[in-house]
Amino acid sequence: MARSDTTRFRHNQAILVAAIVATIGALPLAGARAYLLPVLLVPLAVAVWAWRAGTDADLAGLRLRALAGQRRIPWDQVAEFGADPRGRAVARLDDGEQLVLPAVRREDLPRLVAAAGRGEPETAQ
Repeated sequence: MARSDTTRFRHNQAILVAAIVATIGALPLAGARAYLLPVLLVPLAVAVWAWRAGTDADLAGLRLRALAGQRRIPWDQVAEFGADPRGRAVARLDDGEQLVLPAVRREDLPRLVAAAGRGEPETAQ
């Protein structure tokens, strides 16, 4: 499947910028003593998470990406979409499991359904 057929949902890139700034800020601390070098791992992990984590949707299904792993879910396993009280999109699977979709908000649900080929995306007015 071509990359253009995939709808991608990612976290705000300001998180990545903040992680880079935090890395630069931690350099003097980490350079002061060798045992403080692991301090650099925290902003580095946040930067990798911000770059990688999210949800990809195409005609085959969903791919949920996290810091160190991913999970592929075919559309026929998705029973319904909804939102939690915090405004995050949630997918309920046919076995009853509920999954929070990384980087997908309540407002993104029409685009997500359209990526499945089951509807048209709503246009902003």
